[in-house]
Amino acid sequence: MDKQPTFALLIIDVINSFDFEHGDQLVQHAHRIANPILKLKARCFNQDIPIIYINDHYDLWQANIEKIYQSCENEKSKAFLHLLRPNSHDFFLIKPKHSAFYGTALHTLLHKLKVNSLIITGLAGNICVLFTANDAYMREFSLYVPKDCVASANEEDNQYALEMMRNVLKANTTPSPSLFNKHS
Repeated sequence: MDKQPTFALLIIDVINSFDFEHGDQLVQHAHRIANPILKLKARCFNQDIPIIYINDHYDLWQANIEKIYQSCENEKSKAFLHLLRPNSHDFFLIKPKHSAFYGTALHTLLHKLKVNSLIITGLAGNICVLFTANDAYMREFSLYVPKDCVASANEEDNQYALEMMRNVLKANTTPSPSLFNKHS
């Protein structure tokens, strides 16, 4: 008998300055995923699915949402940051490298929450989302990576990463509006 999915929503690197090479391209693609992530986040909240933000620390090395948010806020990032700001009920972890699992308490938190299925969203699809999905697959989580909730600086790279997650990591890349149709 298949185990019933117990989900958590991961939102990766959306508190972002976009102040780096290819940041201008990434922020353009990021705006396309903001509303789908917000809608998915609301659906998860209404279904008591834990929402976990995992973010780069921007050399602050503190899991302090306000400090990281302030260090990332600029003219390029302001509108995107405002849309996807974490709420008080959301979990928030910092990560030192690309994967949300590497050097973080994520695996322990997911174990405590009794999660066996991850919905992975955020930036960048071809780097941090892909590395996180790979590490989650290695830890035997079921993966859902809604293609309308992941962006990369380059659209071709994003599509290739989604294809890799679908074909190699067995991720469901169904768009977010139909994600829970079989599991609600």
